[in-house]
Amino acid sequence: MRYRPIVATALVAAAVLAGGCHSAKSLVPPNLRASENPNGGLDQAKAALQQATPCCSTFADFSYQTPLPWKPKKYVLGPGSMVASLNGERSYFLSFALPRDVKFPYRIAFKSELSGRWLRASYLFAPTIVVLDEAFQPLSSEDVGLCEHMGWTDETTGAFGSVEVKDPRARYLVLYSSAKQQAGNTYWEQSPAAFSAEAPVKMANTGTFKVPHGPNGTVWVGHMDKTYKDAVDNAICAKPAQGDGVLNTLRDAIPLPGIGENNKPDATKNGGNQDATPSAAGAAKG
Repeated sequence: MRYRPIVATALVAAAVLAGGCHSAKSLVPPNLRASENPNGGLDQAKAALQQATPCCSTFADFSYQTPLPWKPKKYVLGPGSMVASLNGERSYFLSFALPRDVKFPYRIAFKSELSGRWLRASYLFAPTIVVLDEAFQPLSSEDVGLCEHMGWTDETTGAFGSVEVKDPRARYLVLYSSAKQQAGNTYWEQSPAAFSAEAPVKMANTGTFKVPHGPNGTVWVGHMDKTYKDAVDNAICAKPAQGDGVLNTLRDAIPLPGIGENNKPDATKNGGNQDATPSAAGAAKG
């Protein structure tokens, strides 16, 4: 009689395994399941932006009361944020007053965070920067290139970029996302996590991926500091070029006995020995 609970448990387990893919997926908690519609969140974000009412259509309409942070600060852009319509392009935006008592040129750092839990269903807010003079006239405009950096902390992980402010006439800065940026993507070295019917919680963690850009998201902006400088300088912007292999690289970098050009016989020394040998032979004959 005491074996009946064990038999019953075994039968239940067998029934679950026989349920196939559907039953396996149902065992995975919702917060660990991959998105069934990877583009659903991005499509909704685009629709929300188009339904929003723009507040501004020229740079002179913006408010510049917020000074540019002295170190990168977090901002969340999305529903509820102000929307601009610039040259017919809609975007959430931020506007800042630039410092005047600063040495030129100086760098401004940016970081965008992935919008979702799953890489396959995530997107990034890719900033466009416009630097204005005191009359709100553009001095420069730039789509910021984003590059991936995976650090040991959340602060050093994300898609990083920077711009350099060179013109002493710079007074204001506007951050938005142009139509070109919103249609682009950022290189990412990790492939999206994926589920399989055989192993529903098995995830892929190698390969490359391109994260699309979207109209909203979390962005950090402020004066460049050491933490962001290290992240920007060491970030990965594209797939590295194929090399000749580790052994060939080592041969070129480190001279090893019997390997590489540094270990070839010395032609000058050999030539001297050859010249000396006949002379010695002639002397012997004489």
